[in-house]
Amino acid sequence: MALLQTHFFSTTLGLSCSMDVILPEADQGIGITAATPTDMKPLPVLYLLHGMSDDHTIWQRRTSIERYAAARRLAIVMPAVHRSFYTDQKYGYPYWTFISEELPLVVRQFFHISDRREDTFVAGLSMGGYGALKLGLRRPDLFAAAASLSGALDLTRLVESADAKLTAEAQMIFGSIDEFTGSDNDLLALARKTAAGTVKPKIFLACGSSDFLWQDNLNFRPYLEQLGYDVTWRQKQGAGHEWAYWDEMIQHVLDWLPVIDRN
Repeated sequence: MALLQTHFFSTTLGLSCSMDVILPEADQGIGITAATPTDMKPLPVLYLLHGMSDDHTIWQRRTSIERYAAARRLAIVMPAVHRSFYTDQKYGYPYWTFISEELPLVVRQFFHISDRREDTFVAGLSMGGYGALKLGLRRPDLFAAAASLSGALDLTRLVESADAKLTAEAQMIFGSIDEFTGSDNDLLALARKTAAGTVKPKIFLACGSSDFLWQDNLNFRPYLEQLGYDVTWRQKQGAGHEWAYWDEMIQHVLDWLPVIDRN
């Protein structure tokens, strides 16, 4: 695999941004050695999202994601979005527009990446799990599958947190609880809205029973299933909000992805 550390200017955000990209190499013994770059079909892609206190390098530092991806003809894109919750912030920057519109165009401009929905996937942990489901549910035209590991799926408590600093930060991002509830930033409302459409993403949910987000994840699964979503569920007794669990689960996500080698 090749690891590329990429820095570029975002016109949406008006600032320099970073992303790390993992790409398969032609000598990896995965059936693409006979093809030249111009002969090869564009690569399927997994956008892999970080959590609230991390950055775009964390998946490489805390898991073996590059090794796990080596046997697959799959590009992995890991962008930095800071503590944005992948949202066009009420008082701040338009990170939703960046992640859902500008970034896929930039990635396809820089790399030999497919623009087909069937080849485009997203996954993330914690805040990134929220971002992954929001991308899948708001852009089912773009993402065929979305995976959330220990995702922050019900943000109502965050917007109304007893912690004054958290509440202030959440309201800077989402606005008041009235503005958040029922909006496209509210995954519960968004899932209902998307369920009425003709195209829905496949969903992967995973959470450990000792995670502080366990109950929200446990509740979200039947909610999605009742709305008609294809949901794959993984849980682990005693696992918390921790990298050992996410390192294990990302392997299941890679196995679950509906990647079709069209070379």
